[in-house]
Amino acid sequence: MPKIPEQQTQKTIVHIVDDDDGMRRALALLITTLGYETASYALPSEFFTKFKPDGLGCLVLDIRMPEMSGLEVQQELVRRGCMMPIIFITGHGDVPMAVQAMKAGAFEFIQKPFRDQDLLDKINEALRLDVENHKDMARRADVLHRLETLTPREKQVMQLVVNGDANKVIAIDLGLSERTVEIHRAKVMEKMGAKSVAHLVKMHMMLEDSGAHGQ
Repeated sequence: MPKIPEQQTQKTIVHIVDDDDGMRRALALLITTLGYETASYALPSEFFTKFKPDGLGCLVLDIRMPEMSGLEVQQELVRRGCMMPIIFITGHGDVPMAVQAMKAGAFEFIQKPFRDQDLLDKINEALRLDVENHKDMARRADVLHRLETLTPREKQVMQLVVNGDANKVIAIDLGLSERTVEIHRAKVMEKMGAKSVAHLVKMHMMLEDSGAHGQ
């Protein structure tokens, strides 16, 4: 039996959305053999009413449902900024839709009939990914919080430091003394919690990737 990923807690939930009662119950029973908590929904509307987007977990989603297609559920989650990994359950004729879902960021699709172990393996992988995604979000939030503690001048100095400019060049660009630049630079490193310029550059890149830099 696959090992439950590290860093998982009891708050981890595998969400199942499938309008087929028998399939939904079978999936829930199978997934609980891994020790995970499950939450099952017959309709996407029920899922969206009860779902908490900031929780740890993944979504096992039927691609064809009468109320709302799996693709539409995926699109709504993207619109809400939810990065929870989605594993689509598809029939043979749904492969083109599944490919479209993958292009839109789905984690995986499993085609019926599938081996139980294949689904369990994919769920384990999806949950590991979700843990990493949450860690990344927490790191970015921390870096952004640190950035907000910088004064406008310190932000200017930080930008020039990550550009690779020497203190002498920064002093000329900003019309400051080198000593003043050194003080600002030390404050930037302290407030950002940067252990080195390389570390500062990495944090700066993280903010740029998230679109948060310059806020």
